Amino acid sequence: MVEDEVVLIDTSSWIEALRDTGRTDIRERVLKLMTDGRAAWCDIVAVELWNGVKGNYERQKLSELEKEITCLPTTPEVWQKARLLAQQCRIADKTVPSADLLITACALVHHAGIEHCDSHIDLILKVHTEGKRKQ
Repeated sequence: MVEDEVVLIDTSSWIEALRDTGRTDIRERVLKLMTDGRAAWCDIVAVELWNGVKGNYERQKLSELEKEITCLPTTPEVWQKARLLAQQCRIADKTVPSADLLITACALVHHAGIEHCDSHIDLILKVHTEGKRKQ
């Protein structure tokens, strides 16, 4: 990650960071990004987080985060990039969740880093990088 770049935090890392039992290393990275004002998400991450909310405490915590975290827009260019990533993954005979394609595309289009602990995103980035090398 570049020191001053915006970083899209994937649902996987938010979950680890927000859980009492989550991984300490991820919690520390997410907190640092928030403290530095570099934390971002996109709408699908927010939807995934809201979908998992349990109880008033989590609801309140997520409502507060929504006021503080930059939301990178899911533009037509992001959707187009997600379709390209899907094609690249299928050509490589890999199947990945649509949400992960969209999250990765959003980060790529907005030139943001990605904080995650999701093997699907690693796979998407690898296939994308290999696809760019072949062009």
